[in-house]
Amino acid sequence: MKRSNKATTALIIFVMMLTFLNLVVVRGVLVGLIQSTVDVYKERFIGDVFISTLLKKDYIENTPNIVEIIKNLPWVTGYSVRYTKGGTIEGTYKERVSYTEKTNQANGTIAGINPAREDSVTGLSSKIIKGSYLNEDDTESVLIGAYLLKEYFPVESAAFQTLANVGVGSKVRVAVGGNVKEFTVKGILKTKVDEIDMRVFMLDTTLRSLIGRTDYNANEIAITVAPEIDPLIVKNALVQSGVEKTARVQTFEEGLPKFVTDMKDTFALLGDIVGSIGLVVASITIFIVIFVNAITRKKFIGILKGIGISSEAIEIAYVFQSIFYAVLGIGVGMAILYGFLVPFIAAHPISFPFSDGILVAEVSATFNRAFLLIAATLVAGYVPARIVVNKNTLDSILGR
Repeated sequence: MKRSNKATTALIIFVMMLTFLNLVVVRGVLVGLIQSTVDVYKERFIGDVFISTLLKKDYIENTPNIVEIIKNLPWVTGYSVRYTKGGTIEGTYKERVSYTEKTNQANGTIAGINPAREDSVTGLSSKIIKGSYLNEDDTESVLIGAYLLKEYFPVESAAFQTLANVGVGSKVRVAVGGNVKEFTVKGILKTKVDEIDMRVFMLDTTLRSLIGRTDYNANEIAITVAPEIDPLIVKNALVQSGVEKTARVQTFEEGLPKFVTDMKDTFALLGDIVGSIGLVVASITIFIVIFVNAITRKKFIGILKGIGISSEAIEIAYVFQSIFYAVLGIGVGMAILYGFLVPFIAAHPISFPFSDGILVAEVSATFNRAFLLIAATLVAGYVPARIVVNKNTLDSILGR
């Protein structure tokens, strides 16, 4: 190593570093793309524990009693009770010149919330991209999800309509539960969670009045628990209190849509495939480097064998050389990965249309890939060294 070309050595180490980062970062970004979707789904919608309606029911029966049970659980840090109902939202209706003209409307879910409680659980106010968040006096105002507006979700489909020319300050007509009421758009929110971004939010008292819900029976309750508490403890406490008789109680993992977990597994597989290709490329690179190195030093290898140095000792020397390249490249790669890439991408997520991508690089998985790279490098260094060392000693010395 001391007598080798320094530039060549640096280049090989650089290639090993890139190979290691390829193994870890490509998979990490692909998995992080879905992981960020999972995280935001939890933070902005489900919470740690989610209570929803039974399959054959329209609402959660005995909601007030359930809320009292939740309040008395010592592990709960917050909860938000939501009322939901399918409805239509119509915009620019005052500009229509003829009733034969196509209406500017969209179908969505109308959600009634307590603004303060919802914000304490999901931080919804931080996702307002235009306008401002609701307060307890906004009986005539609504928030609209970005996916209901053509400006943010320009989809042209007969099956899915979005509102054109509607923004903060616009008047919209909301039809829900057989009643129609005019509201002013106070804010537009975008969380990159479909269930949120395709909703219209108003005060819970306003929605209950529109749909005639006088029994306070809600449709969703999102619960957050203390960080050190397993959400399963809260779920079990709710089940033991009889909540499961009138509602479905799920932890975050249980409430996660199956397609999200399937996508996460698929992207992890894609990352492994791309990483495997990089591993093969690295092995070939090391093979070529060691083989060329051994060929150019064939005469010296012959002399070493002639003075009694065993073939195994020479082979091991080349194996150690290849391991040196791999370990140094992996070391530099890890320094870049955990010293720069992971914290930087965590602070500045990659903006994708449906999520803010992060870099998932678990330490255990990273070390497993480092071990794979070292193992592949060991084999790639041993094979060419053995090919050259096994040549006839006299031929090697004479350069034949």
